[in-house]
Amino acid sequence: MDYDVVILSAPGYLGPASEPSLLANVVKEDQLVQDALKATGLRVCRKSWDDPTFDWSTARYAIFRSTWDYIHRVAEFTQWLETTKTQIQFINSTQLIDWNLDKHYLLDLKQKGIHIPKTVFIEKETAISLEDAWKNAKTSKGFHGETLILKPCISGGARHTYKIDTKNIHEYEEVFSSLIEKEAMMLQEFQKNIVDKGEVSLMIFHGTYTHAVLKRAKQGDFRVQDDFGGSIQEYDPSPEEIQFAVNTVHAAPEMPMYARVDIFRDNEGKLALAELEIFEPELWFRLHTNAAQVLAEKIHETLF
Repeated sequence: MDYDVVILSAPGYLGPASEPSLLANVVKEDQLVQDALKATGLRVCRKSWDDPTFDWSTARYAIFRSTWDYIHRVAEFTQWLETTKTQIQFINSTQLIDWNLDKHYLLDLKQKGIHIPKTVFIEKETAISLEDAWKNAKTSKGFHGETLILKPCISGGARHTYKIDTKNIHEYEEVFSSLIEKEAMMLQEFQKNIVDKGEVSLMIFHGTYTHAVLKRAKQGDFRVQDDFGGSIQEYDPSPEEIQFAVNTVHAAPEMPMYARVDIFRDNEGKLALAELEIFEPELWFRLHTNAAQVLAEKIHETLF
C-alpha cells in the first residue's frame, strides 16, 4: 500500500490559503494532523473525498476531517461512502459514522444514562401539525416556556434550524409541513443558557480528554456556529464537565478514535448533551497543537 492514512477534506478546503480565513484554519489544522501522523512513522496524504483520480484501495485508513460540503451533496456523498468503504477502513468506523449522522442517536445515549435536553422526534411523513406536536411535547415531555427549536435529525451548520415563539407558531406550519414530508425533525425547548452562557465543546481522543473551547452566539442570535457570527475562546472545563464528556464517548456503540462532545447547562441547570460529533467535527487543533499529537499517537498505537 502507498499510504497508511488519508486525511479527507473537500474541494473547497484544499488550499492554498491566506491568513486569516476559515480556509487557512482548515489547512493549518489538517497539516497539524498530517505532521503528527508522519512523526509516528505513518505514510500520510490529504485528499478531497470526491477526488476521481485517487485509488482508495492504495491506502489502509481514511480519517474524515473537513468534508463539510457533504450536507449539500448528500446523495453523491452517500454513494461515494457506500463504494469507498469496501476499499478502505475509516477512522472512525463506518458503523459509528452511520449511527452518528442521525440525531436519533441521542435516544441511545439517553438510555445509557447521558442527560439530553427535552426532545421530541417527529418522524418523516408524520401526519401532525407543528402546533399539535408542541402540545404533545408539553404533555409527554414536560416542555415549558414559550420558545422552541425545530431542526432536522440529519443536519449540519444549523441547516433548517428555527427558533420559534409559540405565540406565532402558525407562521411556521408551512415550512414544517414541507420539511416533515422529506425528513425526520426534532422539536426541543429553547435553551436560554446556550445564549446566556454559551456551549462548551470538549475534545476526546480514544477516551482521553485534551482540550475544550467555549462557543458563544453573536448578540441577537441563538446559533453558536461561526457561520452565523458565533465566537470561540479557550475554556478550562470543570472535572464534572470532563467526566460527562468521557462518559458520553464511552456510551457510544464503540469507542470513537476522535470525538467532540458539546455540552451546556439546560433550563433546569443540569449538564446536558447538545451533540456528540464523531464524523467530521471541527476540533480546534490550532488552539491546542499538542492535541494533534495525542490523536496521532492514539491512531498509531491502536491501529498499527
